[in-house]
Amino acid sequence: MGQLIAAACEDAAVLEEIEAVDWGAIPGHPDWYEPDRVARGLRVLSGAANRVQAAEAGSLLAGGGIVHGHSAAVFPAAVLATPLLLDIAREGHPAARDTALGLIDEALSCYPHAGYTRLKAADGTGIPLCCAIAHHLRARTEFLAGSGRRGTSLLADAAAHWRFEIRECVPEGDDTAAFGILSGHFSEGVHAAEMHHGGVITSLSELTHEYRPAEGSLEACLRVIARHPGELPPGAVLFPAECGDRVH
Repeated sequence: MGQLIAAACEDAAVLEEIEAVDWGAIPGHPDWYEPDRVARGLRVLSGAANRVQAAEAGSLLAGGGIVHGHSAAVFPAAVLATPLLLDIAREGHPAARDTALGLIDEALSCYPHAGYTRLKAADGTGIPLCCAIAHHLRARTEFLAGSGRRGTSLLADAAAHWRFEIRECVPEGDDTAAFGILSGHFSEGVHAAEMHHGGVITSLSELTHEYRPAEGSLEACLRVIARHPGELPPGAVLFPAECGDRVH
């Protein structure tokens, strides 16, 4: 009985969070985004008790709610829906879990329409949708790692959408060694990035590893080529430039 009461409370909490979002106020391509589908789809998925109900919810969410599956486009609403889908995946019926994780996978892999590629952050800059979704996934690493192949696959895909927060910089000849916190996987080679700070996005054309994080640590050092420390303020956040260029 106690487990049933706890589950009902958790369902009620998820429903409250769904209703708390003004899905109609979230921007999306007017020809494809249907905000009513988001709330309805999430509500149905939260209460799904079998595969038929889960499939009904999935159809709502994938047919103009958080993605438009036929055109392989993702909407900004997917970012706000991701933590709710993760809650449903954790607490809901196995069919609801599979549907929720599949929708997140689709949202992460689809490209957004031009003009709707970012979600505004607190500082006024727009974070690429894929990076914002990946951030939510990394916040649930323990759950996803224990959710089988689909969960571990989502974490692996999210790792490509890395995030680096600058803590301190020192000059290295004509370059700068930037020390900070790295989330995700920054692969070998030279990468371009966009730097977010104070409401402004700055392009950085060449970054490489100065040294890799120690095992189990998020602390890393990147070499920013042909930039001096004054151009890389503490608190600035770097994202992959290719994520900002994703357009449907």
